[in-house]
Amino acid sequence: MSDYHINIFYSEEDGGYIADIPDLDSCSAFGRTPEEALAEVERAKAAWIEAAKREGKPIPEPRYRPVIYQAAR
Repeated sequence: MSDYHINIFYSEEDGGYIADIPDLDSCSAFGRTPEEALAEVERAKAAWIEAAKREGKPIPEPRYRPVIYQAAR
């Protein structure tokens, strides 16, 4: 199994970095640096998956790939 794609971008509005995992609905995190945002979203991913398991909800397979990867084939 491959891992989930993570987007990291700077948000002027929030004054820091946002990291999100498109395959996991509403799974995102904030950090003052890209590294901090990445560490936070990794914790959010673990919590998201644990909560889904506990509730008996499906955990989607990693599928999202940015268009740039699709164009490079």
